[in-house]
Amino acid sequence: MKFEIIVSLFATMIISAVLTPFVRRFAFQIGAVDKPNQRRVNKVPMPTLGGLAIFIAFTFSTMFLLRDQMPTQQLWGLFGGECIIVAEGMIDDVFELSPKQKILGQLLAALEVYFVAGVRMRYLTLPFVGVWHFGWLALPITLLWIVAIVNAINLIDGLDGLATGVSIIALTTTGITGLFFLNVANTWVAIMIFALVAAMVGFLPYNFFPARIYLGDTGAQFIGFMIACFSLYGLKNVTFISVIIPVIILGVPITDTVYAMIRRILNRQPISHADKHHLHHRLMQLGLTHRQTVLVIYGIALIFSFISLLYPLSTIWGSVLLTVAILIGLELFVEAIGLVGSDRQPLLHWINRVVQKLTSKNSDE
Repeated sequence: MKFEIIVSLFATMIISAVLTPFVRRFAFQIGAVDKPNQRRVNKVPMPTLGGLAIFIAFTFSTMFLLRDQMPTQQLWGLFGGECIIVAEGMIDDVFELSPKQKILGQLLAALEVYFVAGVRMRYLTLPFVGVWHFGWLALPITLLWIVAIVNAINLIDGLDGLATGVSIIALTTTGITGLFFLNVANTWVAIMIFALVAAMVGFLPYNFFPARIYLGDTGAQFIGFMIACFSLYGLKNVTFISVIIPVIILGVPITDTVYAMIRRILNRQPISHADKHHLHHRLMQLGLTHRQTVLVIYGIALIFSFISLLYPLSTIWGSVLLTVAILIGLELFVEAIGLVGSDRQPLLHWINRVVQKLTSKNSDE
């Protein structure tokens, strides 16, 4: 990587760190404040809108410091979608939008990058099957992916520094994977990823426990939106491996989101129903402190990232077996901490029955 790019990334981090205190004051002035309630972990009013500092630092970096590295159409096309998602997030941080209004804003941003920036999934190459061209399904599949990732990142933004740290880990792994493994011709995507990482690293000291400012919907949705777009640039013409890698990298937010949906369906609650049974809530209910919970989830995110790096080195059958092992291990972990419910542990109960049968046979002999 060129020296001037490294210097620009370092400058991006500094700009983000310098901007954050000013954004904090601005959040108080416009009423973008998270007040304590039964669902919140903060005990005092906390300014949100932290994502604005990340957005400004990232935009300055890509528009000026790293401008020569970026293709004009994609840069401005992405910028349009970024502005939509950040504007919707800022409005939500101040006035609190309904779930439907949030989804509408996310869809508008997704439509903008689909048609202007060319962020889309065209076809999928499946092992033993061949190429599956999406055709008209490319639009709904792309929109679904973007909205899903945006909300997945938003859902884990429940503790100080949690969403920021997990996203830094995920984006860094995505950038490394794109540069060294997937042979993506568009190196500017990796440079843009590292610019966002730099902006988030500059913000993290203010956001880590005890936080002085939150990401807010502005930050969580912006970061989720960019993660979704970056992954789609790598998935434009995709194979099984290039599809599974970003899913594994985003294992923490995707797992939390999927099991939250399952939990609410089983409890006959609306999908948008808020509760205190997310991954970070369950770990804290098991006795971990705020800081310990965040660090444990960082560790889980790192494990997912390391596993994702094994896929480009594996054969097709190796990737299939690795995926099966991940799903089994994930289900055991989820059941052990009661993410769906302490009474819903089918795999653990099955293992317990098998062990009891085996031990009873051994005792009879």
